[in-house]
Amino acid sequence: MSIRYTIPLRTALRASLITPSQRLYSARPQDKPADPFQRPKVTIRTIRRMAKQKEPISMMTAQDYPSGLMVDRAGIDTCLVGDSLAMVTLGHDTTNPVTVDEMIHHCKAVARGCKAPFLIGDLPFGSYESNPEDAVKVALRFVKEGNVEAVKLEGGKEMAETVRRITTVGIPVLAHVGLTPQRQASLGGFRVQAKTAKQARALLEDALAVQEAGAFAVVLEAVPEEIASYVTQQLTIPTIGIGAGNGCSGQVLVQNDALGMFDRFVPKFTKQYANIGQIMVDGLKKYHEEVKSRAFPAKENTYPINEAELARFFEQQAAEKKNDEESVKVAKAVTA
Repeated sequence: MSIRYTIPLRTALRASLITPSQRLYSARPQDKPADPFQRPKVTIRTIRRMAKQKEPISMMTAQDYPSGLMVDRAGIDTCLVGDSLAMVTLGHDTTNPVTVDEMIHHCKAVARGCKAPFLIGDLPFGSYESNPEDAVKVALRFVKEGNVEAVKLEGGKEMAETVRRITTVGIPVLAHVGLTPQRQASLGGFRVQAKTAKQARALLEDALAVQEAGAFAVVLEAVPEEIASYVTQQLTIPTIGIGAGNGCSGQVLVQNDALGMFDRFVPKFTKQYANIGQIMVDGLKKYHEEVKSRAFPAKENTYPINEAELARFFEQQAAEKKNDEESVKVAKAVTA
């Protein structure tokens, strides 16, 4: 009696060897176990477990393949493709000019390098505020084209319905309250928020509203530490602080700020963990000097050729040059 398999036996055996930590996340099916730095995939369940166990959540921004790869290899939990790239990567004065297509382009690049961290894409200014239906369409593009697993948007109570609609179609939402950079013009610039009792109460209401709407976490930016800690205690979802003190469930920084690659201005809340910008400038200066002095490229930077082949090449060139000269002489004699 023969046995008929509905799927190839080899495929079935392979599937039986896959452990839970190796399973591919459904939103990013092309992900493969890659290199020696491979580690278990961080999912939204991982984040919830960390928050429940009071384990701080690390988040860092990335804007291209190399920066995404470094976030992955550093062991960071979550990665945000933030619209801050408008300033630190594209050179704009604010985050507002960056477009949906530009953000998706950068999300795709980061996703190629950032495999293990939970990956979040920042919805840019003007792409989600007008109505929830437009926001859902943009969020779907971020997941489908940008290969992210969640989206972030700014706003509190006024964005609650938008958060609810996006989460209804199965896309996790990271909310963002406090200092909302996309609205910095209406706030009078990049200023600390919730500095009065009234403002603190409004911040709490915003955080509770996005929680009720289904956000899986909320960023608290530029808020006094005491207020951020209190808001964190009142929520059942984790808070991610940036300039909000140590009482939040986790922390996020802009990678270019944290590594010293962007020095037009450095926010008070940023700690510089390296000065890669100066290292890069020093390296480029050294390159420039060595090119000018012909120290580069040195012999070890060039490719060798077999001596016999080199001699043969020059002999052929000499013969061809001699033939050309003789041809010129004959032509001149004929026309004289």
